[in-house]
Amino acid sequence: MELTVKIDTKERFTVFTQTEKEMYVIMTAQLCDLLLTYLQKDIPHIILNLQNVEKIDEQTGELLATTQQNFYESNCSFVICCLKKNVEDTLDKLELLEIMNVTPSESEAWDIVQMEEIEREILGDE
Repeated sequence: MELTVKIDTKERFTVFTQTEKEMYVIMTAQLCDLLLTYLQKDIPHIILNLQNVEKIDEQTGELLATTQQNFYESNCSFVICCLKKNVEDTLDKLELLEIMNVTPSESEAWDIVQMEEIEREILGDE
């Protein structure tokens, strides 16, 4: 399985949209490796749009949660958006949904990234 994502670079963040209907663990590992390279970039904040994904497995959910945590530990934003019900149910069953930063729409994810950036600036000044 080869990783296929659409990458859209914005002024303050990068949006990755998974184009396949299923996210297999090998694809997710490739995606997470790619995302983690963004921690070294000038604009490290990520939005992961999963609007096309209809099914994930347990390992995929755990990899996404771990990668998201790596971003927050590095003081960078990582928001997942546009989950289909099946994917949301899988993450909820694994008790990952409650620890992940997830929004219903991409525009809401944009807002979260911008709010977190303001919060980091304010807290950084203290």
